[in-house]
Amino acid sequence: MTNNTRKLKFKVFRFNAQTDYLPVFKTYELEVAHQEVMMDVLDKIKWKKDGSFTYRRSCRHGICGSCAIKVNGKSIIACKENVFALADMFNSDELLIEPSRKERAIKDLVIDKQDFWKKYDSVKPYLMAKIDEHPKKENIVYPEDAEKINEADTCIQCGVCYYACPAVEVNEDYLGPAALAKSARFTTDVRDEEKISRLIGINKIGSGIWDCVKCYECATACPKGVNPIEKITVLHNQTFEENLADDNVATRHAVGFKHSIQKHGILDETEIVRYSEGTLGMVKHIPVGLSMMKVGKVVFPWQMHKSKNLDEIKKLVKSSSTTKFKGK
Repeated sequence: MTNNTRKLKFKVFRFNAQTDYLPVFKTYELEVAHQEVMMDVLDKIKWKKDGSFTYRRSCRHGICGSCAIKVNGKSIIACKENVFALADMFNSDELLIEPSRKERAIKDLVIDKQDFWKKYDSVKPYLMAKIDEHPKKENIVYPEDAEKINEADTCIQCGVCYYACPAVEVNEDYLGPAALAKSARFTTDVRDEEKISRLIGINKIGSGIWDCVKCYECATACPKGVNPIEKITVLHNQTFEENLADDNVATRHAVGFKHSIQKHGILDETEIVRYSEGTLGMVKHIPVGLSMMKVGKVVFPWQMHKSKNLDEIKKLVKSSSTTKFKGK
């Protein structure tokens, strides 16, 4: 072993849905060079250790997204992540390699992505507009309009953000960050003529934009810098702008942030719950509230501080609030 190579252990998920009842983990020790990525490790295991080992791969250039897996619970595409960097990140000479979603494993690291593709297809991920088959001039999109969709347009449908999302894991109906980011790509496109119908389709409690828990896992996991949570926020704003936001817990929670900042200049955790769910609705949160109070996360209303720059903050809120919530 030199400075350019390291001996590392890889604990690998092994499972065959046709023959196995439960998965097993097998450990392989490999000498890895400093320039190698996780795809090289997968290849070495298959070519030098066990030819039955199965995984998806194709382009090796971070374009197809086929090689999405998890390493120590971190969602990645194998052809992009340097092995040394991952070992250093987890401060370990042993890395755990698993499929993106163990419950959907078909064979080893290969999973059934039908749930991902079904939701992705449901948002109609293509431009919808009446097109003149014999145009007499170009359909010009100005640079400032193109800029709005460029980032979302780099999505490679790898599913990394989807299988990293905790909301997807506990709610099988939730569309997930990839499908919603793609929705934003088209609701923002000036050429698309179905913005309203798209927003209505993703505005449902249980499956749509209001079920994002703002954990930022999708933004951290995305290998292409799409930042899905930012696109979901765009959809939130568009829903308000088009007066499509229904009066429910989720939308009141969003509006409650504005009211809290406008009132105090900082976020009042207690008030936002009361605003979202009502006084009676707060009762079920009392145990959590008491725990938060012990560590100073929440305070009584009369103890709530106000920002020193509250007047300036109020002006900023007023100038930036261009839409209303159902006439309020």
